[in-house]
Amino acid sequence: METTVLVIGGGATGTGIARDLALRGVDATLVDRGGLASGTSGRSHGLLHSGARYAESDPVGAEECIEANRVLKEIAGACVRDTGGLFVQLAEDDPAYFETKREACETVGIPANVLDGDAAGEVVPDLSADVERAMEVPDAVVYPSRLVAANAADARDHGATIHPHAPVEGMTVVDGRITGVDVGGTVDDRVDPDYVVNAAGAWAEQVAAMAGVDVEMRPTRGVMVSVEYDRLGPVLNRCRAPDDGDIIVPHDSEVVLGTTSVRVESPDEYPTEEWEVSKTVAECAAMLPPVADAPTVRTWWGVRPLYGPDEDERGGRGISRGFFRLDHAADGVDNFASVVGGKLTTYRQMAESATDHVCDRLGVDAECLTADRQLPGADAPDRLDELVAEFDGQSVTDADVVGACES
Repeated sequence: METTVLVIGGGATGTGIARDLALRGVDATLVDRGGLASGTSGRSHGLLHSGARYAESDPVGAEECIEANRVLKEIAGACVRDTGGLFVQLAEDDPAYFETKREACETVGIPANVLDGDAAGEVVPDLSADVERAMEVPDAVVYPSRLVAANAADARDHGATIHPHAPVEGMTVVDGRITGVDVGGTVDDRVDPDYVVNAAGAWAEQVAAMAGVDVEMRPTRGVMVSVEYDRLGPVLNRCRAPDDGDIIVPHDSEVVLGTTSVRVESPDEYPTEEWEVSKTVAECAAMLPPVADAPTVRTWWGVRPLYGPDEDERGGRGISRGFFRLDHAADGVDNFASVVGGKLTTYRQMAESATDHVCDRLGVDAECLTADRQLPGADAPDRLDELVAEFDGQSVTDADVVGACES
């Protein structure tokens, strides 16, 4: 089986790369082992960042977020929900941090409107009385199942081949090039690619190792708790240095509470602790008290695809969630690259960067079109949910939303 580019990983970044390649006329095949969005993309809290979370610590990353936020609101339709967001300062929170974030948002170009506690309470009726002030920002909600499926569908419609149940089992490297990739599952064949892109997220280290390349990942787990609550309009963020339990993401009849950050050795096998759940609920309840006693619908953990060298350099949670494009020609494998790190919000920019690189290596002269073309089914939620089912892409993040239009 031959293909020009083999993309490994069926999350937002991988499907975004396949879409970008296909729109530029490049033959692409995408493989994933467990259904699309089965990894980090589909086990997130589903926040479409405005960039405000990173404005003071990583202004470049914040600029990427606000750009991505605006693009996705234009092209993604019902893959996103434009809720707005609030960063809330409680009585115990440092007011200087609030001011630093507000000034950073202004510098980066992120709209940020300050409300006093009473005005914030009018926006969120059940908001804690301990909220002294809040900052309105253009956060939103993203439904990863729909987003990933829509990207895969557009890739397929423009000539790409998508295999949601096809795990990579090994690679053959000869004279500094990957000459074959053994793929199991529904493919059960050797794939002979001209170029290989590793977009496996938290699993990028394992994939790279098959080619004899070291990609040092530093995965961390985080818990999400979805509870019954239907009165929240905007996303709520605690305005303090990133910590456990500082984000609440609204759906229709539920809200997603998140999250923790605990280093794990393997993205497949890791312990989960009850304290993560109880602390996340308690900390989120400090912003929105009714969630403390709201019935829990589902609880899940996701694993962040953090890049080890960047984590070592920056040295802390929430300092940076930038992405990195690694050309493994420097490691002795000429036709191999990895894209690691990043956020669900910036998946399209990650895909564009990776695709630019591949096209440069293949001698393809074609511009990126993905920022200006609406995703298929964007304005038809039922069609999006059909695509999710087609690609076996249902994620736990949006399980209460995707498919609801059918009932």
